[in-house]
Amino acid sequence: MAGKFVLFTDSTGKFRWRLKAGTGEIIAASQAYDSIDAAKKGIASVQSHAPSAEVIDDSMKV
Repeated sequence: MAGKFVLFTDSTGKFRWRLKAGTGEIIAASQAYDSIDAAKKGIASVQSHAPSAEVIDDSMKV
């Protein structure tokens, strides 16, 4: 099963999204947005920028 974005309203009435893997595991979560349109724009941004996003490995920094 493919991943999916899930839009929801948090306890403060703000809009958020989660990106879930096909297994249902949450693999990314958004900030809080004031409107559902802004949350949808956040999803679109991730969808358009993630395929070309640079991966920076800071795991060895001390």
